[in-house]
Parts: sequence; structure tokens; C-alpha cells
Amino acid sequence: MLARNWRGGGGELDLVVQQGLKLRIVEVKARAADDPVGLESVGPEKQRKLIGAARAWMREFEPQFDEVCFMVVLVEPGGMTFVDDAFDVE
Repeated sequence: MLARNWRGGGGELDLVVQQGLKLRIVEVKARAADDPVGLESVGPEKQRKLIGAARAWMREFEPQFDEVCFMVVLVEPGGMTFVDDAFDVE
């Protein structure tokens, strides 16, 4: 893990993890059993904030990587769901 709860660039990064040359920006969302909202909770505004924060983090720390992806982890009472490449950067 390279960072946890890092703030900057107008947003917060829950986790920044590097696996080989792939940099993962991880957004963690906890859900109650009766909460139907999942990946939709990371809508366009949240994505914009995550992208801004990720760019600021990369400028500050200059990690070596070939690829960056945004991952969303949905934490539910029954377990976790991992969504790799949850959205694209435009």
C-alpha cells in the first residue's frame, strides 16, 4: 500500500496500491444489507474528485507505473465485491 486516506487535489483517496507496474486507486464503499446502491454511488462528481486527487498524488509522489486503474470495493455484510477498472478517465 502506497497511501491511505490521502487528501489533495480536491478529493480523498481511500487507498493507493501498486501491483507490479499497475497503479490502483481504490475507493471503498460500505453498504448496509438493505442498501440497494452499489457502484452507482461513485457517480460523475465522485469520479471527478477521485481523478483530481489521483493526479495530485501522482504529481507529488511520481510513482513508476505503466497503467492506472480505478477500483471500487463494495463492503457488504455478506462479503466484499471488487470492481476493477470501475470507470474510465476522460
